[in-house]
Amino acid sequence: MSTTQFSTESRGDQYKAKAYAAASATSPLALTTIPRREPGKDDVQIEILFCGVCHSDLHTVRSEWAGTVYPCVPGHEIVGRVTKVGSAVTKVKPGDIAAVGCMVDSDGSCSECQDGLEQFCPNEILTYNSPDRHLGGVTYGGYSDSIVVKEHFVLHIPSNLDLAGAAPLLCAGITTYSPMRHWGVTKGKKVGVVGLGGLGHMAVKFAHAFGAQVVVFTTSPSKKEDALRLGADEVVVSTDDNQIKKHIRSFDFIIDTISAEHDIDTYIQLLRRDGNITLVGAPPKPLAVSAFNLISGRCSLSGSPIGSIAETQEMLDFCGKHNITADVEVIPIQMVNKAYDRLLKSDVKYRFSIDMASLKSQ
Repeated sequence: MSTTQFSTESRGDQYKAKAYAAASATSPLALTTIPRREPGKDDVQIEILFCGVCHSDLHTVRSEWAGTVYPCVPGHEIVGRVTKVGSAVTKVKPGDIAAVGCMVDSDGSCSECQDGLEQFCPNEILTYNSPDRHLGGVTYGGYSDSIVVKEHFVLHIPSNLDLAGAAPLLCAGITTYSPMRHWGVTKGKKVGVVGLGGLGHMAVKFAHAFGAQVVVFTTSPSKKEDALRLGADEVVVSTDDNQIKKHIRSFDFIIDTISAEHDIDTYIQLLRRDGNITLVGAPPKPLAVSAFNLISGRCSLSGSPIGSIAETQEMLDFCGKHNITADVEVIPIQMVNKAYDRLLKSDVKYRFSIDMASLKSQ
């Protein structure tokens, strides 16, 4: 079996790992070392092979959302190889390919956890920038050579999936899969996808795999060819009123992936009776909603975060069955700051995936 290839300078129950961290909201990500705990009886140690770059990484690093603690090591789309397991671990063994998503712990006792919905736990511990119950300070994410996680929060990756493309499934994938499952997207349903970025391109792939009729809404006519390649049946330029009007009151479900300010009423009016539109993007300001458009069709507007651990594993297994991964541009860790600049310009198709082997050379 493979043995760990990252730095393991032990200090009692800790070791040092290489990572890229931001020292402040205005600092570029740079090489550093961080403490990781030695695995306890319920823990799994993973050598990180690939880590996806999520827009929330950028928001957190640049303190655009409240509460960033520095140094900040982002990354919650993690795929790697198990290198060590605790004595009580039965889920994985050294040498297995495994994954870690947006959560690394929860209290396990609240009603949400008891219902198998850890993502709603009031004491959820996120993969980075959450209180670290083991070492103090905050948790550090996947822009690192290794991570140690409780067994419950470790996931299996189907063997047929490309690992670089599988990494973004741990956030972009489950964020779009979960609401589609919740709202019953199946064969025969008409599904709208608003926006064709990191989240939107995954939504198209899932909706298509579920057998739905898929319509992509974009402000960029140039994205039509790509949308069709990804599985869309039709592409609507959302600034063209005539194209919009052809779809009035016809959608069962719409997933809105846009994080910028936009006119959500444009899409609410497209829902048929009892239709739903779910927000997975997070615009910085409240969106204006016409109550009439909701009332007249008994429609609903909702939001959705990631899914539970069980649902995330279900999603990964579904991806294995249908050979679904994210479209990625693989980069070395040394290019992550340039990747952030490009992410702000939507200059990626459709997700960056960091090859963490690049960290070993530093």
